[in-house]
Amino acid sequence: MARMTAARAAVEILKREGVTDAFGVPGAAINPFYAALKASGGVQHTLARHVEGASHMAEGYTRTHPGNIGVCIGTSGPAGTDMITGLYSAIGDSIPILCITGQAPTAVIHKEDFQAVDIASIAKPVTKMAVTVLEAAQVPGVFQQAFHLMRSGRPGPVLIDLPIDVQTTEIEFDPETYEPLPVYRPAATRAQIEKAIGLLNAAERPLIVAGGGVINADAADLLVEFAELTGTPVVPTLMGWGLLPDDHELNAGMVGLQTSHRYGNATFLESDFVLGIGNRWANRHTGKLDVYTAGRKFVHVDVEPTQIGKIFAPDYGIASDAKAALKLLVEVARELKAAGRLPDRSAWAASAQERKATLQRRTHFDDIPIKPQRVYEEMNKAFGPETRYVSTIGLSQIAGAQMLHVYRPRHWINCGQAGPLGWTVPAALGVAKADPDAQVVALSGDYDFQFMLEELAVGAQHQIPYVHVLVNNSYLGLIRQAQRAFDIDFQVNLEFENINSPELGVYGVDHVKVAEGLGCNAIRVTDPNELGAALEQAKKLAAEHRVPVVVEAILERVTNISMSGTNDISNVVEFEELATEPGHAPTAVRTLKV
Repeated sequence: MARMTAARAAVEILKREGVTDAFGVPGAAINPFYAALKASGGVQHTLARHVEGASHMAEGYTRTHPGNIGVCIGTSGPAGTDMITGLYSAIGDSIPILCITGQAPTAVIHKEDFQAVDIASIAKPVTKMAVTVLEAAQVPGVFQQAFHLMRSGRPGPVLIDLPIDVQTTEIEFDPETYEPLPVYRPAATRAQIEKAIGLLNAAERPLIVAGGGVINADAADLLVEFAELTGTPVVPTLMGWGLLPDDHELNAGMVGLQTSHRYGNATFLESDFVLGIGNRWANRHTGKLDVYTAGRKFVHVDVEPTQIGKIFAPDYGIASDAKAALKLLVEVARELKAAGRLPDRSAWAASAQERKATLQRRTHFDDIPIKPQRVYEEMNKAFGPETRYVSTIGLSQIAGAQMLHVYRPRHWINCGQAGPLGWTVPAALGVAKADPDAQVVALSGDYDFQFMLEELAVGAQHQIPYVHVLVNNSYLGLIRQAQRAFDIDFQVNLEFENINSPELGVYGVDHVKVAEGLGCNAIRVTDPNELGAALEQAKKLAAEHRVPVVVEAILERVTNISMSGTNDISNVVEFEELATEPGHAPTAVRTLKV
């Protein structure tokens, strides 16, 4: 048997579980692991500027390709607590990442040793497993179990905490015979699928609501095939956006209080049956449940049995991995089609496309300062179907989801449940690291951008290029809009007159100088007619210099983006004038029908 330190055994397991990249920040209590990382080779490490940033880089990395598991590494104490936000974000969106932390020696963990904190207890509520390994011989088994748990059932993150003496203790371990544990995913039965399709066939106006679980299961092609076989329109959730192209004849648009389309909500409210696959009925998708559920039946397919009935009781529930369920759904649908037993849904599907062609929001404005809608119009022109968009929270993300177009799975990479400010920069770096040949485009408001902008230096140091569209109104825009209900505008203003950049007026932070100071390129745009050229120039600069490139659009200070103020998808307020002629929405996926 081979003898090696427990830290070296852990690194060898990472490689045999398919890990090729890691993100992190070294420190005293994790240095033995870093020594093993260097000695072993085979895992490329990206040095972050903040440990929370490393956790979001790991998230972006995981979300980019099926099978990826991002790894983030930090030392003891505050490194682990810094990564809690990343773990929360990952578990909320069912994203497997592995967080590895150093820890004080086992003998003094309980003695308030320097940077000794019970990180396993802190992390338990936001992980599938969080453990401090006290016996070196258990390290291989704990890492093996971690990968098994991350991949099985509903995917999610794990934290492994390694005391420094555990890392350095030698153990017997044979990497050559190591094998990952089998992954467990529940699978639907034929009888369950036949019942679900029976309920769908009995409906007149059915919809499929497809969530991030379909993307996690790498089952987008099966989802599209099933929709096409049955002629059923599809509503992608925010986490499922891209499962089928936005311009597909069965894409009905998104539904919800904020990140939704007028036509998506309208079609949903006309439906009488919903088949939910790999979705969790998030509250900003459903809004008031009495409105959302009234007059329609529901079937819910989810990999996690306890998710079924958690938000509301469906008429029928199936605990199943999305791919396993969709394989059977396609199989049964093919048989029914061959037997001529599938209803003709063409009129219903056509009505959804009719709404798509008539219920559009206006994007074309020539105002100065720039209206945000115009930014997304120009992004649609500049970036093609291969673009991977990355965003997290705020009016920028909400408006982007209403107006941008996505055509492929994993090309809208969004922090859906947690929505932490600062997520976008590091996540975009993780995405670009995972897919270095992709066109990666991040989207942030000014506050999200400012939270973790130091991570731009990671892109400069490690030559990780991407384009970051920064919409700047010097406001906490989403919070300001929410404060309208309280008739206040309080502590949400970010403006000030920057003595070093008087040309900015009251827009405060000079993001161009900051980005350049961090080794990146930046372009500021104040005229909407110059946005297109700036985006094209950004693509060229990113390719030439291999660094992040920021395109800052100076927006009007106040814009209210379409959303419901009453938690009701039938009552979404349109604050701006709507599209009434094709030129008002020139990049819409359907030419406006007037």
